[in-house]
Amino acid sequence: MPGHLMQNYSRLPLALSHGQGVWVWDDAGRRYLDGLSGIAVNTVGHAHPRLVAALRDQVGRLIHCSNIYSIPLQEQLADRLCEVGGADAAFFCNSGLEANEAAIKLARLWGHSRGAAVPRIVVFEEAFHGRSLATLSATGNPKVQKGFEPLVEGFVRVPLNDREALQRAAREHPDICAVFIEAIQGEGGIRVAQLDYLRWLREQCSRHGWLLMVDEVQCGMGRTGRWLAHQWADIRPDVVAMAKGLASGVPIGALLGYGEAARVFGPGQHGSTFGGNPLACRAGLETLAIVEDEGLLDNAARVGGWMIEQLRQRLGGLPGVTEVRGSGLMIGIELDRPCAALVGLAQQAGLLINVTHERVIRLLPALILRQEEAEQLLALLVPVVQRFLGAA
Repeated sequence: MPGHLMQNYSRLPLALSHGQGVWVWDDAGRRYLDGLSGIAVNTVGHAHPRLVAALRDQVGRLIHCSNIYSIPLQEQLADRLCEVGGADAAFFCNSGLEANEAAIKLARLWGHSRGAAVPRIVVFEEAFHGRSLATLSATGNPKVQKGFEPLVEGFVRVPLNDREALQRAAREHPDICAVFIEAIQGEGGIRVAQLDYLRWLREQCSRHGWLLMVDEVQCGMGRTGRWLAHQWADIRPDVVAMAKGLASGVPIGALLGYGEAARVFGPGQHGSTFGGNPLACRAGLETLAIVEDEGLLDNAARVGGWMIEQLRQRLGGLPGVTEVRGSGLMIGIELDRPCAALVGLAQQAGLLINVTHERVIRLLPALILRQEEAEQLLALLVPVVQRFLGAA
């Protein structure tokens, strides 16, 4: 029973008790294949022995200390993230929302420093950047925004992958200071920003003196087979927001800055009480090490690519299946009808998934997913979808 919890979640009648690898068990002892991994959070699966040992050790040493002191683990994690992300500096917070909020603040500070009275940020239709008032306003989902007006001003919205729309926005709004884009829209239905479009955005931002800011909260941290999804386009952004899978379930977010953008914030202009505390940073460092040592980037690209191809073969021709898309282990299956009921049907079959954007089945398994486990996942999912569509 929910008891005294506020009713802001539509929860499934399922309580998980423990997990191991890509499997979880409920409090009645039933096992499920976890195809969601906490919505792209449990990067190295459940109860990974190296992560468990590192967290136990750190809890016995120091969980938290204030950012008014030096935190060596935070400095080490910043070094590692800048190494894998090609960045120059990092700021730590607690979530993707906070990382995106920091990006918005950084862009406004950047714009004001260049004389913009109302610095504007280009954002995209169907985007999702969070639920604070600023990130909610940047989000492209009217249903999420409804009831929280007035929204924060300063955002210019254009369709994804539409060059003409961005050029028109540039003509109409001379005070644009940044473009903020998800390399792959997660909540928006696994909609992929075209690599050529990302390269073109980099050119436009450099030409106009805008910041190119990439939201990698869901699609980053190795999920597509590269540390960051924009790296497939071989571009260097100015700002990158990360969170979710960065510490395999311990809350942490990060904002990476490149070049001049790494030096925009000064003392007192942004901060976080819990951001970058020793426990979260230890978890982040261990997660990065496991991903590298176990070859999980290659695994995500290989197993995820196989799954996408298999889903296209097994479901792509069915009436009712619009498209199978994604990259690595970030996969969406779009249907021509609302399909929220599939979440419960898959659960009954022993598989955890979710549905986003009303009509898109979203798969975000842990990066440790092996080929045989991927085969099990499809063996559970495909018949459920077929029955739902009346094709079985």
